[in-house]
Amino acid sequence: MEARLKNLTEGLAALEQWVRYRLAELLGQGHKIEVEAVRSRLAGLELLPGQRLPFEENLALITVLAPHLRSDFFDRIFAEVLPQNGDYPSLGGLRGTQFRGFIPTGETLMFLLAGRDLKQRLFLKQLFEETHLFSREGLLYLDPAPPGEPILSGRLSMPSEIVSLLMSGVAEGPRFGIDFPAQHLTTDREWDELVLRPATRDQLAELRTWLTHRNHLLNEWGMGRVFRPGYRALFHGPPGTGKTFTATLLGKATGRDLFRIDLSMVISKYIGETEKNLEKVFSRAEHRDWILFFDEADALFGKRTGVRDAHDRYANQEVSYLLQRIEQFSGLVILASNLKSNIDTAFMRRFQSVVHFPAPGPEERYQIWRRLLPTQVRLEHGLDMRALCRGYELTGSNIMQFALLQTLSRQSDVLQKTDLLEAIEREYQKEGRSL
Repeated sequence: MEARLKNLTEGLAALEQWVRYRLAELLGQGHKIEVEAVRSRLAGLELLPGQRLPFEENLALITVLAPHLRSDFFDRIFAEVLPQNGDYPSLGGLRGTQFRGFIPTGETLMFLLAGRDLKQRLFLKQLFEETHLFSREGLLYLDPAPPGEPILSGRLSMPSEIVSLLMSGVAEGPRFGIDFPAQHLTTDREWDELVLRPATRDQLAELRTWLTHRNHLLNEWGMGRVFRPGYRALFHGPPGTGKTFTATLLGKATGRDLFRIDLSMVISKYIGETEKNLEKVFSRAEHRDWILFFDEADALFGKRTGVRDAHDRYANQEVSYLLQRIEQFSGLVILASNLKSNIDTAFMRRFQSVVHFPAPGPEERYQIWRRLLPTQVRLEHGLDMRALCRGYELTGSNIMQFALLQTLSRQSDVLQKTDLLEAIEREYQKEGRSL
């Protein structure tokens, strides 16, 4: 942490020297500065853990980071150097909705890097191109400018996890909310705890194989020229059969973060908002090698009917957008549905794998229940859990949770058959069935 604090302190000090140098140049004033010395100081910083970037890249990073570290960083310098009531469009910048300080734009960065040198400005345009490190790694980007305004008038933005990485050395994941409609799923469980039928487990092995060997296949063997990027899978089966749990374990087993997007929550009644909400997820995920898990896929990929009104037309646009974005995504995308028949057949050919999660059979139910049973709990004498699993077709961990709570309510550590039967009856009632 001390090394990071030292880097940030030196970065802000060097940036202040550079800003004052450029302002003096703008005003036609002399300002003594060892230009090459400051350039070397900035180039020598390790702002990104384990990487020393060139002067231009480090200046860009510390410029975007400065308001996060000192809210008055730019305003204080401007107040000391610039004449009052002056207007200096070449500085760029804007004010936020809640943040009252100066926020750098693309124009601000160009002013600091190139001044009025047009040739240099054109050369430095590469900083915002898709092939540049900033775009490839999702480190920094230029927000779209309002229609009709210069491109460089867009705000310089940095994802929250990169701000965290530069400030603390640890990249904290984005928080689930309106601005980021995806939830990070984790688990303490392990892959060998997963109880599935052999056919389902074999299909999942294909996904693990792709995640393990895709770089070798696409890059070293050069098959990226032939195959589409990414891998698309459909998980289908009744509720409670382990689709979400399996996806979470898949992420853990392969060392990847998994984010769940509930399409029924993302779809907006406002035209174009669905695409906007989803783009926030895709634009970050493609730089982080995340697994994207779309729950309730029927919400967008259900069987289509004729276009009756404007809402139907825009719904079709949303489907088209999501299909395009999924096919462009270079990582693993999993869509989940309770019923395969709910998914339009026109979409099925886009999946490399279609994995069925059937309701567990008697043996799977028994294994699930046994694994959910705490080591501190004993079974009532004569309780045959296998017989119960054969007699009642239920998936649920809800059954074991209710039964264990009943055991605790008696201040006991013995699980009774009546506890399980009562829990089973409750589940049947929820499903509108009778024992």
